[in-house]
Amino acid sequence: MKRVRIGAGQGFYGDTIFPAVEIAKRGDVDYLCFDCLAELTMAILVKDRNKNPEAGYTKDITASMKALLPYVKEKGIKLLTNAGGMNPQAAAAEVMRVATEMGMDGVRIAVVTGDQVVDRLKEWEEKGISLDDMETRQSFSSIADRLMFANAYIGAWPIVQALREGADIVVTGRTTDTAQFLAPLIYEFGWQEEEWDKLASGVFMGHLLECSAQSTGGNFSGAWWDVEGMERIGYPIAEVMENGEFTITKVEGSGGLVSVDTVKEQMLYEIHDPSMYITPDVVVDLLDVALEQTGPNRVKVSGVRGKERPDTWKVVMGYENGYMGQVIVGFSWPDALRKAQKADEIIRKQLEILRWSYEEIRTDYLGYNSLHGPLAQEPKEELNEVYLRMAVRARSKEDAARFGRLFPPLALNGPPTLSGFTGMQPPRELIGMWSSLVPREEIEPYIDVRIMEVGQHV
Repeated sequence: MKRVRIGAGQGFYGDTIFPAVEIAKRGDVDYLCFDCLAELTMAILVKDRNKNPEAGYTKDITASMKALLPYVKEKGIKLLTNAGGMNPQAAAAEVMRVATEMGMDGVRIAVVTGDQVVDRLKEWEEKGISLDDMETRQSFSSIADRLMFANAYIGAWPIVQALREGADIVVTGRTTDTAQFLAPLIYEFGWQEEEWDKLASGVFMGHLLECSAQSTGGNFSGAWWDVEGMERIGYPIAEVMENGEFTITKVEGSGGLVSVDTVKEQMLYEIHDPSMYITPDVVVDLLDVALEQTGPNRVKVSGVRGKERPDTWKVVMGYENGYMGQVIVGFSWPDALRKAQKADEIIRKQLEILRWSYEEIRTDYLGYNSLHGPLAQEPKEELNEVYLRMAVRARSKEDAARFGRLFPPLALNGPPTLSGFTGMQPPRELIGMWSSLVPREEIEPYIDVRIMEVGQHV
C-alpha cells in the first residue's frame, strides 16, 4: 500500500526552524507543512501591511526558505505554507527572490489567493447574507465602520490544484490549520471530494501536526519532567497510508516524546465537539478514534470518521477596538499582595476623582492570579513579590497614554516598596475579532492559483 510521509515545519509565526531542518535532513519526508497563522497573527500582519503595502506576510519565511530550499532541490521535498498571511503575493515574491538568489532554477512556486473578502462584504449584505457574529449574534452594523480586514478560511482543494500543476512550494493566505497537511494526501492518493472518512483522517492527521511539538512532548502536562532532549525537540512526522490510517513519529534520535498521552493532548486541543469538528472540506467525527503505541515514539491512529462538508465557510474579521494602556509595578515582602491590592484601589479612586472614563479596566497580580484569574486561591504563605498589572481599553490613543501618568507618584505616595516599575508603556492599538458564516459558493469560485518558476521571466 502506498505511503506518504509528512513533517510538521512550524506551529506559529516565530516558531524555530531547526526541527524542520532536521526533518528535511533525516526524516525521509515527502512534504513539510507549515501552519503559521492564528487570529492574533492576522492582527499583527494587517498592522504590518498598513505600514508597508509590500509587507503583511510572516517575515520568518525568508529564513525558513534559505534553510529548506536546498532540500527541495536535493530530495524533492515539497513545502506548503500559509505564511502569506495578509499578502500571499508578496510572500511568494519573497520566496522567488530567495530561490533565485540561491540559484534554484526550475523550482515552481504557487500562490493561492482569494481568502481576503473585505471588498465583498457590502455585496453579501445586499444579497441578504447575514454577517452578524456567529457566537454572540451581535449585529454586523456595530463594527462595520471600524473594519480592518476579513478573511475566509480556505480548505485543501486549492492547494491540491497547485500540486497538480507541478508546484514545489505553495504559499497561501488564510487557510484552516489543517489544509496544508490534508492537501498532499488528496493529491498523492487521488482521494475524491466525497470520501469523507479518508478526508476526515487527513484533517485529523493535520490537527495532530499543526502545533509542531505539542504532539512530541512540548507543552505536555503529563510527566513533562521525564521528556528528554527538549532543547533539541523533534517535530512530529505522520506516515499516512492510502486508507487514511496513519502513525505519528519523529526523527530518530531527536528530543521529545511521542506517546499515546502526548498525542491525546494535541487531539483534544481546540476541539469543541469531538463529533463535529468542522472544516471546509469535511466534518470530522473523533468519537471512535483509537490511539495505539506500536513502538518507541510511534503511535498509530485509526477510527476517524467523516461527515459531509458544510455549506458555509467561516469568515474572520478584525475591527478597530480602541487602544490599550498598560502599567506594571512590583511590590516586595512583607504584605506584597496587600500592597499591590491597595495600589489598585488608589488608582481606581483617582480615576473616579479625575472622571477619566475607560471602556474596560483590568487588574492582574503577577505571582498570584495573572494566569488562573478567579480560580486562583488566596496564598497560604507570604509571597516574596507581587507585580500589579493594570490595563485599560480606551477610545483614543491619548486617553490610553495618560493612564500611565498616575503610577509614578505611587513611589512616594502609595504603599511601601514599590519597585520594578516598567515605565509607561506606549499605547497599543487593539483589534477585535468577529466571525460569520458565508455560503461557500460566494467564496470558492473566487480562489485563484498561480504558478511561477524560478529562472523564467514572469
